[in-house]
Amino acid sequence: MTRRLVFAEGRQAESLAVFLGRLLRYDRGAAVRLRVAAGAGGGTGGAALAVFGHAPALEVIVVRTALLTTAAELDETVSAGELAEAIDAANAGAGSAESAAAAPGAGSPAPGRESAVDLPQPVSGPGWAGLLPPRSGWEPVAGLPRPEELRVAVVAGVAEFKSRVEALPEEKRTRSEVDRIGGDIWSRPLGGTPLPLRAAHAARVFGLLPHPEDPAEPALLAAGNWLRLRTPYGSVALRRTGGLGRLGVTPV
Repeated sequence: MTRRLVFAEGRQAESLAVFLGRLLRYDRGAAVRLRVAAGAGGGTGGAALAVFGHAPALEVIVVRTALLTTAAELDETVSAGELAEAIDAANAGAGSAESAAAAPGAGSPAPGRESAVDLPQPVSGPGWAGLLPPRSGWEPVAGLPRPEELRVAVVAGVAEFKSRVEALPEEKRTRSEVDRIGGDIWSRPLGGTPLPLRAAHAARVFGLLPHPEDPAEPALLAAGNWLRLRTPYGSVALRRTGGLGRLGVTPV
């Protein structure tokens, strides 16, 4: 039986493809965990898709969301690269169909068309995929800076990281020293909150921060030992405690 996701609009599938591309810049062998919750489509009668990825350099879970017209529940892990290829194939097929539909006498393609993507086969999930943030129990945390302030803080952090690394003598520019500098910068709390700067950095890297014209603003939530930076495009989740890992400058 063909396993398929039907996105409410083609642009949602395209946005997911961009997200996957950014994730693959971290790790060409990256996997993502997919969760489809039936009846969570915001009153559309469809379902909500959550795509979980891992940014190991920043030790965060990044989550991209999309609306589906299909309502079957799903919870499995697939290759990020294979899913990106499946979306590309679906978009290419839809583009060919629209070109034919746009021929003289054929009428115009319908706006906001659905996009059907055949899922790749499941893979054995990496360790992080079994330790996802909780689905419920989130409470708001006050004090999160505004989106433009988050962007400024991230840009300043990247500039400081580069400056401090470049100032190191060649013999001291070791992996451990670079990691120490990154850890010092990206572990700094944002405003008066417990959220570290690395969460905002990850949100910017993965295209989750709101645009200046967006009316919706990000929010900070907490559940147990987890923190979550929620935006209109997805979330960045991380544990309050744990090792910093390799926190250098990451692809943008």
